[in-house]
Amino acid sequence: MAEDIPSKQGKDRKHRCEEKREEGRCKRKQQALEQAEALQRESEKRSAGVALGVRGMHRAGDLSRLEYSFMPSSAQIELWPAERVAAKVLTLRAANGLSFAPWGETRIVDGDLDRLVGTVPAVMAPALKNRAYYFVPLAIADTGETLIAPSYTVELGDRAVCHRNATFGSTEAVFLSTRLVEDRFGLAFEFFINVAHNFVDVAGVPESFSQLVWSQAEAQVKGETSQDAWESRRRARDTSDKKAIDERARGTFYDASFSDSLAIYMLSLAVDFDYHDLREREYPLLAAPALAERLRHVASLFPPNTGYEFQILYRRKG
Repeated sequence: MAEDIPSKQGKDRKHRCEEKREEGRCKRKQQALEQAEALQRESEKRSAGVALGVRGMHRAGDLSRLEYSFMPSSAQIELWPAERVAAKVLTLRAANGLSFAPWGETRIVDGDLDRLVGTVPAVMAPALKNRAYYFVPLAIADTGETLIAPSYTVELGDRAVCHRNATFGSTEAVFLSTRLVEDRFGLAFEFFINVAHNFVDVAGVPESFSQLVWSQAEAQVKGETSQDAWESRRRARDTSDKKAIDERARGTFYDASFSDSLAIYMLSLAVDFDYHDLREREYPLLAAPALAERLRHVASLFPPNTGYEFQILYRRKG
């Protein structure tokens, strides 16, 4: 029997980030060895302190590209306090009202970054007016303060996390590590899931969306959009021993499912991706028709900006 499958979905941000770091660790170390060998062969061709780089072909609107460079050692890289980065860099204002800035060797060209940030629906901007999103090479997580690396090394990459939050006066800053992800999807989703959670923290969850997802839960629709949504939904509906609905868990379910759906919706405006490629071991994926229903509802609340298009595509499983 044919099955309709929408090509929109996203991953749990914490698990995806951790898995990406772990899976890429051996690959990065191998690349470092190859680069060291190349550096030795080419050392006599370089003057002290000069780095050589070659980039592959770049397609307009694509955040991913090939990059090969001779990287300095971690000892040669000065880690900057996040507050110093924020004070030094010029914050930009996107057409949709979001504040953002690139800093360091991010591997993202300005046009691509403008396109990514511009995906966020303008109607969401008022709730994000105190937020600023900084796209940096690496945000370091193993110290008492938030430190930012201006470039990438294997060692620093192993110490970094996908994002770090910091507050400077009335500004709530989010520092996103662009060098921990290897593709367009990874960076886009990390940005959008942060934006979605930041928005929900301020604006909350629309009542209409809460009603929709709870009706799906009561209908025992299969799966969920993240580990948080899956677990909180299960706890909320656990009425064994004649217990009442766990309202705290239900509220967490509303927050998680809406943040997930909002992030997936924005991701669908920015990139194309296949739904079933994003399965998680920890929980079953939300049934395709239910996800499509949630995304259409979100799209009705937050219409795409000019130049962006929301579309759910179907393919037949055969």
